[in-house]
Amino acid sequence: MASMEENFPRGGIQKKPTEGKTPNTKLERDNLFDVHHEEQSRKRKRSQRDEGKQKKFKADKIAAAKDNVVNIEPLTIEALCEGMLLLGCIKEVSDYELVISLPNGLSGFVPVTQICDAYSKMLSKQVAQGELLEDLNSLPDMYSPGTLVRCIVTSVEKSADGRRSIKLSIDPKKVNKGLSASALASGMLLSGFVSSVEDHGYLIDIGVSGTYAFLPRQKAQNYIKAAKRGPDLKVGQNLNCVIVEVKNEGRVVRLSIDRSEVAASLATERQNWTLSNLLPGLVVKARVQKVAPLGIKLSFLSSFTGIVDFMHMDPEKSMNCSPDQVLKACILSVHPTSKVVRLTLRQAFLHPGGSPNQPSHDRIGAVVEESTVKTFYKQFGAIFELDDGTLAYARLKHLSKTRKSFKPGAFKTGCKHKCRIIDYSLMDEMCIVSLKYQIIEARFLQYQDIHTGDVVQGKVFSLKPIGMQVKVTDGIKGLVPSLHLADVILKQPEKKFNIGDEVRCRVLECNPAGKKLILTLKKSLVQSKLPVLSSYEDAKPGLITHGFVVCAREFGCIVKFYNDVKGLVPKNELSSEPISCPDKVFHEGQVVKVMVLKCEPQQERLLLSFRLSSNPAPGDKKECAPRMKREVKYRIGEMVDVKVLKKREKGLEVSILEDEGNVIAWIPTMHLSDFVAVCKLLWHCLQEGDVLPRVMCLSDKGEHIILSRKSAVISAVQEEQVVRIFSEIQPGMLLTGYVRNVMPFGVFVEFPFGVTGLAPKVSMSDKFVTDTKDHFVVGQTVIAKVMSIDEEKQRVLLNLKVSECSSGDSAAESFALLNQYFKEMKEIRNLLRRGESSMAQGLCELVPGKELQLVVQDVKEDGSALFSGSCVTGLTVTATRYHLGDKSVVPGEKTKAMVLHVDALTSKVYVSLREELLKLRGKQRLTDNSQHSAVVQHIAEEFAIVSLETGQLAAIPIASHFNDTFRFDSEKLKVGQTISATLKAVKANDHGVLLAVQGAAKKNVFVRVRNESETALEEVLAAVKHSLSLGDIVTGTVKSIKPTHVTVAIDDKLTGSIHASRILDEVPIGCFPTYTLKAGQKVTARVIGGRDVNTHRYLPITHPHFTRSIPELSVRPCEIEGEVTAMLNLKEGSALNKLGLYSTGQTVTCFVKKYNILKNWLEVEVAPDIRGRVPHLLLSLSTKVLKHPEKSFKNGQAISATVTGTDVTGTNLCLSLTGIQSLEQGTITVGMVTKVTPHTGLTVALPGGKTGKVSIFHLNDAYMENPLGDFNVGKIVRCYILSNEKGKVQLSLRQSRLNPKSNSKVEDVEITCIKDVKKGQLVRGYVKSITPSGVFFGLSTSLLGRILFQNVSPYFVQKHSLYEKYLPEGKLLTAKVLGVNGKEKHIELSLLPEDTGMASVLPESLGLPRYDAEEEKREADDREKREDLKLKTKRRKGNSESEQEAKPKKRKISPADENDSGIEVYYREEDDDDQEEEAAKKKSKIRKPSEAPRLQVSMGFTWDENMSAMDIAVPNQKEESSESEEEEDPQLKVKKQTKKEKELEKQKKEKELCKLEAALMDPSRQPQSADDFDRLVLSSPNSSILWLQYMAFHLQATEIEKARAVAERALKTICFREEQEKLNVWVALLNLENMYGTEETLMKVFERAVQYNEPLKVFQHLCDIYANSEKYKQAEELYHTMLKRFRQEKSVWLKYASFLLKQGQTEATHRLLERALKALPTKEHVDVISRFAQLEFRFGDPEHAKALFESTLSSYPKRTDIWSIYMDIMIKHGSQKEIRDIFERVIHLSLAPKKMKFFFKRYLDYEKKFGTTESVLAVKRAALEYVETKSSLADT
Repeated sequence: MASMEENFPRGGIQKKPTEGKTPNTKLERDNLFDVHHEEQSRKRKRSQRDEGKQKKFKADKIAAAKDNVVNIEPLTIEALCEGMLLLGCIKEVSDYELVISLPNGLSGFVPVTQICDAYSKMLSKQVAQGELLEDLNSLPDMYSPGTLVRCIVTSVEKSADGRRSIKLSIDPKKVNKGLSASALASGMLLSGFVSSVEDHGYLIDIGVSGTYAFLPRQKAQNYIKAAKRGPDLKVGQNLNCVIVEVKNEGRVVRLSIDRSEVAASLATERQNWTLSNLLPGLVVKARVQKVAPLGIKLSFLSSFTGIVDFMHMDPEKSMNCSPDQVLKACILSVHPTSKVVRLTLRQAFLHPGGSPNQPSHDRIGAVVEESTVKTFYKQFGAIFELDDGTLAYARLKHLSKTRKSFKPGAFKTGCKHKCRIIDYSLMDEMCIVSLKYQIIEARFLQYQDIHTGDVVQGKVFSLKPIGMQVKVTDGIKGLVPSLHLADVILKQPEKKFNIGDEVRCRVLECNPAGKKLILTLKKSLVQSKLPVLSSYEDAKPGLITHGFVVCAREFGCIVKFYNDVKGLVPKNELSSEPISCPDKVFHEGQVVKVMVLKCEPQQERLLLSFRLSSNPAPGDKKECAPRMKREVKYRIGEMVDVKVLKKREKGLEVSILEDEGNVIAWIPTMHLSDFVAVCKLLWHCLQEGDVLPRVMCLSDKGEHIILSRKSAVISAVQEEQVVRIFSEIQPGMLLTGYVRNVMPFGVFVEFPFGVTGLAPKVSMSDKFVTDTKDHFVVGQTVIAKVMSIDEEKQRVLLNLKVSECSSGDSAAESFALLNQYFKEMKEIRNLLRRGESSMAQGLCELVPGKELQLVVQDVKEDGSALFSGSCVTGLTVTATRYHLGDKSVVPGEKTKAMVLHVDALTSKVYVSLREELLKLRGKQRLTDNSQHSAVVQHIAEEFAIVSLETGQLAAIPIASHFNDTFRFDSEKLKVGQTISATLKAVKANDHGVLLAVQGAAKKNVFVRVRNESETALEEVLAAVKHSLSLGDIVTGTVKSIKPTHVTVAIDDKLTGSIHASRILDEVPIGCFPTYTLKAGQKVTARVIGGRDVNTHRYLPITHPHFTRSIPELSVRPCEIEGEVTAMLNLKEGSALNKLGLYSTGQTVTCFVKKYNILKNWLEVEVAPDIRGRVPHLLLSLSTKVLKHPEKSFKNGQAISATVTGTDVTGTNLCLSLTGIQSLEQGTITVGMVTKVTPHTGLTVALPGGKTGKVSIFHLNDAYMENPLGDFNVGKIVRCYILSNEKGKVQLSLRQSRLNPKSNSKVEDVEITCIKDVKKGQLVRGYVKSITPSGVFFGLSTSLLGRILFQNVSPYFVQKHSLYEKYLPEGKLLTAKVLGVNGKEKHIELSLLPEDTGMASVLPESLGLPRYDAEEEKREADDREKREDLKLKTKRRKGNSESEQEAKPKKRKISPADENDSGIEVYYREEDDDDQEEEAAKKKSKIRKPSEAPRLQVSMGFTWDENMSAMDIAVPNQKEESSESEEEEDPQLKVKKQTKKEKELEKQKKEKELCKLEAALMDPSRQPQSADDFDRLVLSSPNSSILWLQYMAFHLQATEIEKARAVAERALKTICFREEQEKLNVWVALLNLENMYGTEETLMKVFERAVQYNEPLKVFQHLCDIYANSEKYKQAEELYHTMLKRFRQEKSVWLKYASFLLKQGQTEATHRLLERALKALPTKEHVDVISRFAQLEFRFGDPEHAKALFESTLSSYPKRTDIWSIYMDIMIKHGSQKEIRDIFERVIHLSLAPKKMKFFFKRYLDYEKKFGTTESVLAVKRAALEYVETKSSLADT
């Protein structure tokens, strides 16, 4: 939002203090707000000018002068906003946009669609036609760089990398939107666009609506000649036009674009410019008001003020300006809200039509060694003078590398700096320079600096389907097409590249003009040393280079090079052997080496060959010869000796000794050893010239040989345990390789001979992998097991889990690793011994176990000590606090210490002063494989040093396998820990330590992949031999608590487990038994069984391994005290017998293990050895729970379940939480939708694996237009079982079935059989099909009705396809039952409007002929005549068509039935009346949802008011009519009536008449007919409610014309003084026209209504009508009209705001508020803002509403009414903290005591209701303090 202060100016005079403060805060404030300060002063001036009070104007000037700092800042991108007008200069032109240079070094762009309307129309036409239009010119044809244009900001967008881009428009409709026809005056300079070319001139679009602008040809000749762009102006061309003549109040203007007239134009007061229509580019005479260091303040056009910033002062006269001097200036920009006007004094802009100086292109990118600081502006940057005397500007951020490194002192005038020109700002006529070191040194600054074939570094910017965008530098982005992402085509590039990755690419193509840069990432091309072929001229025969295949066909291959150069390799040149199908041998994107055979540059024809000649060209000999020789010489796996040539960051460059050092090879650092630590150390120790023996050749492709020193990889190759090609790989193989790449989804492993595989995250480790980078590093040696292979895609999936990849003998494996490690360390020691350095020599002498004499140098805070001594010069000797033992050492003290470990890489020596290590030890004979207890003394990267009880030191490996790389903190060894160790090497050696492996306990560190049926003991329990037996009572300490079991430490070594079911005797449902125990708690338990440590299966006590199992314990009181039965002492595999003990229907208590999302079942444990599963649909009867089952069941929770059986494998119980589901008729269950069949219904999966069907008639109690719209597969629904026969289950989802007590209204009653259908009834259903015999209509699942075509619509239809169009299958309709034949099960229906009361199914607009052409004649029949005939029925013989046409409105009971007697039966219209009346009543009950609702009146009255009372007089008529219908049954023979019958009939009639008379006399009787209403309106002519009921009566019979006539009568009859009553009728009439009339008839009524009533009310009512009938577009248009007509009416703005918010258009509402504040008087502002904020709270964005309230209250803190409203709303919608904050603010305001008392009372009430006693007391204390301060003030 724009500054609030600006939107809601405060009343009264500006306070002085705020003005005084402004300058001090100048630095911290944002640019945008600095300007407002002087904007306000200018705004005041403008209003005073309007009043013409000169005195005040002077006073203001003095006030402004007092404010000694004028903030004149250059324009920044933050200060730009939508709607800002700017003068710009075209910088670049492309087909789709113009790049515009804006003032102060900014730039924006104009899309091709923002030129002008005429041009956009032509573009749309071209797109629609799909062919080029002759008269449509491209932008480069019409615009050239250097042209000045007026633009308007349409948006400022922030891109992904945080840069802002400015979108502009030069469309005159937007630029000149402030101008109206009446404001046009001659002499004005406007920008216009050619909209069409006429015979005598041009029509110009100047964007002013209602104005016709014409440019005569003679006024354009001079311009056309000078422009040299053809003989005519072009549509869409931008012109500077001067108005020569204005006619008819601005409706017609004549223009000129004559250069001299344009250049001389000047904006003057006579042209009546205002701040709202002032345009950039106007040249004005201005008077200097004030000269400031950063610019000048001017006044122009008598009273406007503007600013000129330092970049736009005239360089020649910049310092010579003095106040009151008159200058010529050009307007640069106008801010839309603050109205700040910026001007320029630069000469180039002072003559319209001119253009600024262009730069010399070679200057951009040039480095200027010495540029002199001319002036420095601490907020914006500096102006420099370059070596050629021109000026340049550097922004603040370009003066130093970072904000912190910026030193203002270095930019004093005269200082010299090195800089680089990075751009030229046309609007400032200055170069833009940068002093940033990285920009000066940058290789590329613009696209022109990049050349084809350059290798560039870039960062991945985004991944798109067409390829990958790479950012080379800030302004240069390139595209790597998807074909060029790698040497092979990548299916999923996102797995290889992440945004932000650094990549090395090569330029394939660079087009600076189109800013197009195409790059390649193909390694073979990037690393190629062969010449770059970038033009056909360079393709000399014999040239050998690299290219890539773009297509392979039967005729050969097409190969592409740089710059789109391509050539053909014919079939015979593809290979020395003939190739029949090149497309099978070569693939698209493949990099190939080719030789040029022949080239014709003019024709761009190039002939190539893949057969490189064996005698290469003389120039290539030197390069090729050794290469050819060694291609034969070095095979993968060959062993060589090498000499180090150079040490690089990532490896060593070496020469192979056998080849006299001619062949250069490369050893990556990670390939120096199998151990990561040794790799780093060896690289560190090796010097240039050192020789490394026995290194293996790993690969020989590309430019150099890659070697490896990894002993595991070497031995794998030598022992032939490798795969050479993909086809050799078999699942289950164990292969040795090394990590190629670590990605978030897994690890890529490469093997010798180049085969690569992926170990996905799940197969990486036996432990849970959170971050793949914690487990493996690139280059690390691993052993992988092949899981699966994909032949087609040549992919291998690997497993790196130690449990899968180890041989099983972990002791041997881990010892082999340790041995190899010490062997390599020995080699390194030998290397160091050879070195010169004494320090290195000293390091070699120090071995673990050696005793040293040291002096304490320092004791650190953490308790560790540093030592020095003669034997350790230059080394860091340290002992940790633990290793100082009990000694307290002081600096300078001499002491004896023992070496524990030497780290050669960091030159650190770790020593120990502990007594037990230093005491003399007798040489004890130790034997191999003897077990000892050992204490860990030091932990290094690959091994740990331990001390044995004999006093010797031993080394034990930390990892037991290459892949064993990750430890949880709890598993890591800790110094001081006692472990068991087995000695492996006891002979004396130079390592100083014995070699051992960790003892037996270590063996089971790997958790094998368990079956689901096994309990996951998260931490691995070591199996210790024990002597426990069943029933033993043990005590232990709780070690850890898991949801379904607790681990207990029985003694130091032995650990047991307690299952959740073995903790409590009585388990309350919903509790968590395991959490009743606490870690560290002592427990007494009884052994009830044991579990095998490897498989976690339960073992019987008799099992031979029982003594090595994990004891299963119980702490249940009943089991500890009672006799223990051999609960788990069952034979192996007897889990099946165990499950057999549970019978179906039995209730068990079980414990939640987890919800398995993949299998959709809940896994539970019943007992330690019994598991169960609860299928998804048996979890609950609540659909809420079933939607998110994983949230409803917590791990470890006790739940009660019913056994339903066992699963297929027989290892799990099947359980149900909802009991055993019987799918009997009448029960309610839950199900899941599995299939949605259009027009038919749903298939639903039910508990227990059955499925059921739901018909569309059973989805809801009210049929809908799209009944299946709310259902999708997977939705959980509650269902009622209608029937379950022969395995077929029929369901219903009707609420009336699922919830019979709810008494909800059933709109469409279920029809189960034909008996439910009665003649004359109105029914709803769906169209089933259309056949030649009629329309078949579904009434229920089993019942169909037929509608004959003459009963479908009153129109005669020849084409049946029309029916199919308007009656598609599944369409919802209302029909009337004409006849029911129970025997044949035939139902005849009608859709005719007179039967159903609905509109015709075929619209009137089709213009079809009607069946009833004589309807009008019949309507003219006298009413009484019909009454007489009411009970007579005419029977006619014969079936003549003519009769049928003559009496069209008589209903014919269809003769189409087979058992028809051939007699047609007619009955009169009035007979039908009763039925219609009934139909109307039915219709009121069964209204279609899609149908327009009944007419509504704003005063809250409903049409059906007491309509139900109409039933009183009806019953007899109904009986009568049904009797007569029975008589009319065509099967009855026609008989003459006897005398007796006639007599009875006469009596009947008399009785009827008596009843009728009595009913008419009843005062409570409701009107039944038009006559009744006529009587009523005669008695009370002014009652609008009666008139409206009368209208409703006609509308129910769909007699629209009659309803209109009643309304017109009402308007004539009601007394003119009864304004409200009349308005009600007008509103009803508007409603009626909106629903049943056309837009035209509605508008006519509306115009009349406006004349006869208060216009505003009528407008508001019509808006409501539109909104209620969802005609939002019309409502919007009407609101716009209202805002113009009643702009001073607050209610209109509020009503529109509420409308917009209900539509969800919050942004539009914010804009509306700004408009409202401009339109409404100031005194209304606060109220309007508050009302807008309230509406925002109700329908919009509460945060924005809060902001509105906050800003209003900060401006008007004493408006207690606003505070009150704010509080009320926040109490409803806000959080307690926010509400208390508001109260706290209010009670600290300085208001009148009476008001303060009110607020304190409200605060107290609030706290009493929602707070605590403390908060209530706090409010009381605050009130007391307020009273005390008041009284003390009064005293003073």
